[in-house]
Amino acid sequence: MDKCLLHAVTSGNRPVNEVVSICQDINPYVDSLHIREHRKTAREIYEIGKELIESGIPVSKLVVNNRVDAAAALGIPRVQLGFHSLPVSAIKNAYPELSIGKSVHSLKEALAAEEEGADSLLYGHVYPTLSKEGLQPRGLEELRDIADAVSIPVFAIGGIKPSNVKEVVQTGCYGVTVMSGIFNAVKPSKAAYEYKNQLERMLHE
Repeated sequence: MDKCLLHAVTSGNRPVNEVVSICQDINPYVDSLHIREHRKTAREIYEIGKELIESGIPVSKLVVNNRVDAAAALGIPRVQLGFHSLPVSAIKNAYPELSIGKSVHSLKEALAAEEEGADSLLYGHVYPTLSKEGLQPRGLEELRDIADAVSIPVFAIGGIKPSNVKEVVQTGCYGVTVMSGIFNAVKPSKAAYEYKNQLERMLHE
């Protein structure tokens, strides 16, 4: 196995200074940091990205959710689009330099996103999670089907814990994406380390 990446996603419920502080603390253990702040203004999202870059986190590690304008203004090369975002093809035409991730919830959506030009996929939610309370988790079977069907990287999200990282990655996905498991942890850096440790152990099995 040569791919076991850890992506961390901000939870959207903390002040700007706390978001920046946690991102700095977990930076050594994560492969990508997603700035996902739907309740914050474009200016606040820009400020978060600016502070992270000025603190030494490389722009290549950052991903901006939805706010393509903020990503472009900061020189961040990756964005993550949701179900209600602008079409992948529209963003590609306007910003050909951007790498675009697309969130999907089925094999049909995954195939359509790849056809449209997405560079990676985020599938979930895999397990029960408080951020999707009351919604049935989608499980591992379709994740495995998607990983088999597309030629672009697929990442899993939703209720993933260090204890189930192994069965997630065994589906053939490129890694796991974690929100509350890291950002809502008592010690986010310790939580990020535990996820990363599990993934690195798998690389040597």
